[in-house]
Amino acid sequence: MSEAIPQDARIFVAGHRGLVGSAIERRLRALGFANVLTATREQLDLRDQAAVNYWFRANRPELVYLVAGTVGGIMANATRPAEFLYDNMMIHATVVHASHLFGVDKLLYLGSSCIYPREAAQPIREDALLTGPLEPTNEPYALAKIAGIRLCESYRRQYGCNFISAMPTNLYGPHDNFDLTSSHVLPALIRKFHDARVSGAAVVEVWGSGTPRREFLHVDDLADACVFLMERYDGDTHVNVGTGEDLSIGELAVMVRDLVHPAAEVVFDPSKPDGTPRKLLDVSRLHELGWHHSIDLADGIASTYDWFVRNAARQKSITVPA
Repeated sequence: MSEAIPQDARIFVAGHRGLVGSAIERRLRALGFANVLTATREQLDLRDQAAVNYWFRANRPELVYLVAGTVGGIMANATRPAEFLYDNMMIHATVVHASHLFGVDKLLYLGSSCIYPREAAQPIREDALLTGPLEPTNEPYALAKIAGIRLCESYRRQYGCNFISAMPTNLYGPHDNFDLTSSHVLPALIRKFHDARVSGAAVVEVWGSGTPRREFLHVDDLADACVFLMERYDGDTHVNVGTGEDLSIGELAVMVRDLVHPAAEVVFDPSKPDGTPRKLLDVSRLHELGWHHSIDLADGIASTYDWFVRNAARQKSITVPA
């Protein structure tokens, strides 16, 4: 399907309330697609094959963005490994199988850069998959995502399904999870410095040594890349999606501090886990296809913090400065 998607195509965004799904829905609607299909968790349990089959039979989507899942940072992975494996494996299996049964034209499955070995050569190429041990702090999630990639490849090989996979780097943006017990590093830093600003705290503690290096992609850029791949890519190999640029967690903490609470001192706690030493994706394949990111990290963090403050004030769930 290396051509423009018809404006009246029936497009299912599985996981539309999450960070990625909400961005893809926004992007599709902004592009003028009139038949964007969604279902809340209350309406459809994506872990239930019979329920998913019934929904697909009734709604007949032509294109599927499979971006639903149970996600979280190091603490969430450590305390809920069974959920991370079960929920994600079931969600991937039911949606992929229903897409096959009911003749979906094309499906894009979204994985995660944590699928790659902990000690993978940097930047990480797509062919590094399954070449070494995984990072222990997120292994259950990574295993589920690897199973999803292989599932798409298997349906492609056995049934000829046009199912593709994309592997994004670390994401951030509006509708992210800012809960300190389950969030990823960037929203956690935003929340920590925000809370310190509100309380007047002079010191903000950051987990780990601050030396690991990470790459960050704004979720609106990812949504644009997903629509691009849905239109332009039909290959059987997953594609990395990122910026090709990284920085240390220490540098990131200072960047967030300077934006949110410049008076605070950053203190690192090396007794807490660091995770993978470095995780930078090789995005040359995506660049060769013609896509590049457009949102600068500093600008993206600033707009994400603005969204966080506005949303917190509207929900009255988090104190915001006067």
